[in-house]
Amino acid sequence: MKLENKVAIVTGGAMGNGLGIVKVFLKYGAKVIIFDYSEKLEDTVNSLKEEGKDVEGYLVDIRDKKRIKECVKKVVEKYGKIDILVNNAGVAKLTPFLETTDEIRDFHFDINIKGSWNMSQEVLPYMKEEGSIVNLSSVTGTMVADTGEVAYATTKAALLGFTKGLAAEVVNRKIRVNAILPGYIMTPMVEGIAKDSDSNNPDSVVKGIADGIPMGRLGTIEELGELAAFLASKEASYITGQSFVIDGGSTLPETMSVGV
Repeated sequence: MKLENKVAIVTGGAMGNGLGIVKVFLKYGAKVIIFDYSEKLEDTVNSLKEEGKDVEGYLVDIRDKKRIKECVKKVVEKYGKIDILVNNAGVAKLTPFLETTDEIRDFHFDINIKGSWNMSQEVLPYMKEEGSIVNLSSVTGTMVADTGEVAYATTKAALLGFTKGLAAEVVNRKIRVNAILPGYIMTPMVEGIAKDSDSNNPDSVVKGIADGIPMGRLGTIEELGELAAFLASKEASYITGQSFVIDGGSTLPETMSVGV
């Protein structure tokens, strides 16, 4: 298995994209440690352990550098190394720009940017050769954007610069850094957007999103997990500082109409 005996930390792994990454990493033989502060963390870890998976969970707010340091140290004490870091944890609160308070702005910046920064700074000293960092950016901010997404788009675009800059710094240590740019994946975040919409039928909102995607559907968390596993594995040993779009072709059309 391509991740056999690899030790991987996945932030925000209790649900959504992070859970998809966790499940796929476990499938390929990795030992996975979830850093999350979601109330779902304990249930997720217990459920996976009941399936016989090698997984642990630490309640971590990635804005808290002291807590990160404590938990990273625990991981190293138990496993002796860290091979993979997936900076997946992120937030999105859609707000018109002129209504975006400093608190909402900083909420995005502190988790989406500083959180990945904090995690990488604490983990990198323990990474050996052939280590891999995978950052979860987005097509939002790097390629497209909708109204209400200024804070979110800014942070996701920043993660692309973070990926390239960090990749250049650690390449001489034979550590790779890459980014994934998801489009619409069926996650609790998307479900929340649908529920918060003006529509009385959230399912119709999801269907409307799917209708605008050339493949006609949203991606699954496992499909995203497969891409993350590839980037973390030896199969991607000559890839660093790059970004990979996984969006079912949603950024492909030049116009909203795909007819001729």
